Amino acid sequence: MPFDFKKEYKEFYHPPQKPGIVTVPPMNYIAVRGEGDPNQEDGAYKQAIGLLYGVAFTIKMSKMGGRRMEGYYDYVVPPLEGFWWQPGVAGVDYAHKEDFHWISVIRLPDFVTREDFDWAIAEATRKKKTDFSKVEFWTYDEGLCVQCMHVGPYDDEPATVARMHEYMEQQGYTLDITDTRMHHEIYLSDARKVAPEKLRTVIRHPIR
Repeated sequence: MPFDFKKEYKEFYHPPQKPGIVTVPPMNYIAVRGEGDPNQEDGAYKQAIGLLYGVAFTIKMSKMGGRRMEGYYDYVVPPLEGFWWQPGVAGVDYAHKEDFHWISVIRLPDFVTREDFDWAIAEATRKKKTDFSKVEFWTYDEGLCVQCMHVGPYDDEPATVARMHEYMEQQGYTLDITDTRMHHEIYLSDARKVAPEKLRTVIRHPIR
């Protein structure tokens, strides 16, 4: 069976619908940075997702070609994630999505080296005739966070975030969103195929 990060690391991908505290270790990601409303048709965000999956599946399917990555094992491509912020806003203002800055990411298996990644960029560029120069190898140490499973439309997230912050304060922590510690979402549902009321999204905020 292919290795499935969601099943093997349930503490990071399947938290309950009540807030909890978690320490997230450093992870490597395929990443694309951008800004603007993620719902804009043919906008920067949707283009970024295409670039991410182009590289992700090039790495996953390397086993079918000439590239032999040391330590390779078959795996399920991890879910899409996003780190979000708005300049001057401590948190997220859902009413002004045009002001979003974001880093869209897909987790990399630990066996993928920087050299393997650079090969994947070149290979995806060659095969898909697309510019992948915006895609980067990104290591992020998220650290101590409060998180919760949000079920429902993205626009209903503020209620879940409010519960997270209330729980965090009850446990003696304070919010620690900074220029380098951001609002984080992990998308377990495909919004193109799942009804809004059934969307499942992990929401995570940094604390101290």
